[in-house]
Amino acid sequence: MTPALASANNGNWQTARRWARLLAPAYRVTLTDHATPAQIEAADAMLALHARRSAASIQAWREAHATRPLVVALTGTDLYRDIASDADAQRSLVLADRLVVLNRHGARALPAPLDRKARVVLQSCAARQPLTKPLRHLRVLMVGHLRNEKDPQTVWRAIARLRHRADLRFDHIGGALDPLLGAEARALAAADARFRWLGALPHAATRARIQRAHLLVHASRMEGGAHVVIEALRSGTAVLASAIDGNTGLLGDDHPGLFTPGDDTALATLLERCRDEPAILPALRAAGDRQAPQFTPEAEAAALQALLAELLPPGS
Repeated sequence: MTPALASANNGNWQTARRWARLLAPAYRVTLTDHATPAQIEAADAMLALHARRSAASIQAWREAHATRPLVVALTGTDLYRDIASDADAQRSLVLADRLVVLNRHGARALPAPLDRKARVVLQSCAARQPLTKPLRHLRVLMVGHLRNEKDPQTVWRAIARLRHRADLRFDHIGGALDPLLGAEARALAAADARFRWLGALPHAATRARIQRAHLLVHASRMEGGAHVVIEALRSGTAVLASAIDGNTGLLGDDHPGLFTPGDDTALATLLERCRDEPAILPALRAAGDRQAPQFTPEAEAAALQALLAELLPPGS
């Protein structure tokens, strides 16, 4: 159960499609954005992505099946916003048998005793070799649709602080979910030749740009566990990220490229150091390389299989 299908081309859809593929060897999986009564009747278990946006299907499942397993996977907006105030999201937590969090710190956002339901499933992607990177400038990449939660404005303010640095170049991939942010991105691209807003790109093209970048910058205010950070780690690309649980729960609390959310001054300083101090980029890459082995498809599949084995033991 996913609130987004292929047409959305967002993180929810990518997660749902990948999980369906990883579970397919052992389970018959149906992907839907609205569970019909017939689908609910036929299924042995529901794995629902997003406590708030899938709340109607989650409730319908539990009303139809008092004992069949129900797993709810929590997004960043679930964990770090909705479950504090939204009644539908709160109900989904109570109805679920298990709650999936996508970073190692995710469970600490849950109220007791519901945190005991939590299981960590770290997302994955295939490893890729870094592509050739330019020598004459530092290529900085941001990936994420333009919306408040992703906080692109912090990056844009940092770019403005670094207007004197012709040796820094910035690309942003992502559609304008917020039209006002889209207008800001267009204005910045028109005013500053170092910045390009590339809009929404296919996944393969995005991944190739991650491989070619010196740095991925991920400035989000809230994240469940950003797949783009994992793709950077699995591509040997250094990461600068806001120090929120959704990022440190992937990168580690001691990652050397962290900055306070919203602090464009700190981000600008880190960007300059990455260009000016020869040891910084290798240190960031080394820190990422230490984390990267956790994000293999095999590890993610094993975590999903172990989760479902708790609820659907062999022979059940």
